[in-house]
Amino acid sequence: MTRRVTRRLVDLLVVFLGVTLIIYLMVFALPGDPIAALGGDRPLAPNVVAELRERYHLDEPVLQQYLRYLGGLLQGDLGTTFQGQSVADRMALRWPVTITLALTAWGIEVLLGVLLGLVAGLRAGAVSDRLVLAGTVVATSIPVFVLAVSAQLWLGVELAWFPVAGTSAGWPTAYLLPAAVIAVFGLASVARLMRGSVVDTLRTDFVRTLRAKGLRERQVVGVHVLRSSSIPVLTFLAIDLGYLLGGTVVVEGVFNLPGVGQLLFQAIRAHEGPTIVGVSTALILVFLVTNLLVDLLASVLDPRIRHE
Repeated sequence: MTRRVTRRLVDLLVVFLGVTLIIYLMVFALPGDPIAALGGDRPLAPNVVAELRERYHLDEPVLQQYLRYLGGLLQGDLGTTFQGQSVADRMALRWPVTITLALTAWGIEVLLGVLLGLVAGLRAGAVSDRLVLAGTVVATSIPVFVLAVSAQLWLGVELAWFPVAGTSAGWPTAYLLPAAVIAVFGLASVARLMRGSVVDTLRTDFVRTLRAKGLRERQVVGVHVLRSSSIPVLTFLAIDLGYLLGGTVVVEGVFNLPGVGQLLFQAIRAHEGPTIVGVSTALILVFLVTNLLVDLLASVLDPRIRHE
């Protein structure tokens, strides 16, 4: 187990360095001067541009800038915006909204996705199974922007069941509709994955043995089948949780939610490189750490994984 954890930590470090380097190069090595863009329609004076470039080390080679950025990360510094604000401080104000939205959507995925997948898997070939499969296909075919705007107009404006925008109504009222919009796509994947895993597990020899020993069907399904089938689903849910934390840009924009996704969107529009890199780095860390924890949990649930 120790060797497995060590190997996963090394993999995590390599992936983190590779992805953050690519993002840093995409932001700071591409053509364009982010300092010059600060002046908007009125160009900044050359001496002001030179001073700002020196202050933010943009006059150094990009790899040297990246190493300097990594040094700051080791001290918990995600960078400073061109306006002199700490990226970490700006994110701290917005994390509660994004985390609440992501966890609400994740909870919907877990509850409905696992339940629908379990029902479809236990009744493979029946009408309920076909309805679940057809529903997942339809759900994944609708673009998130179209679904968000349609849900906002229909359920928020016409029926007035949910707030149209903002977080003033608090949780769960203000978060249920945008969370449901985000959860639709992951829910469909969870349901299909759970269904396939349940069908495969029911065909295994150990399930036949349990039934031959006289165990009740409720115990066979509720303990052994559900436990074995949940391993790939847990892995997907971990990946999807990282996606939910970083993939809420569109929904936060449509529903005007002041979260990290909206901050990233605004930074991209304003060519605010330090904010883009800092927010992306934080989301990458969340994604990688979550996957590491679920990988270890899968090893606990299935001893076969520990011996691979």
